[in-house]
Amino acid sequence: MCAREYPGKRESESRAAGCCPLYHEAVELVGRRWTGAILRVLMDGPLRFSEIAQAVPELSDRLLSERMKELESRGIVARNVISGPPLRVEYQLSRMGRELEPALSELERWANRWLGDRVPAGV
Repeated sequence: MCAREYPGKRESESRAAGCCPLYHEAVELVGRRWTGAILRVLMDGPLRFSEIAQAVPELSDRLLSERMKELESRGIVARNVISGPPLRVEYQLSRMGRELEPALSELERWANRWLGDRVPAGV
């Protein structure tokens, strides 16, 4: 149920109204191409841009930069400038991003169970 979007309605009425817009927005955000992989590697701790690029090798620098800017602007990733020399920039999950960890871990568990061996449909 999406209480914020459908205040005062019973759960069955909310379901009939369609998918919760906030849920849909969250799934679209996390489900964007490469975003899940970026979030997964940041779950292990702060990383520099080049370290994220190494951890997700098929991701281009341009798209990684785009995704990092988006995640930072949405408050999911924090960008930290560390004074040097040399000057370094690290990225880490913000509080909001860390709160995604249980959901992402559960999705990873589900994927390992159901997609790992490509279980036939209907099982």
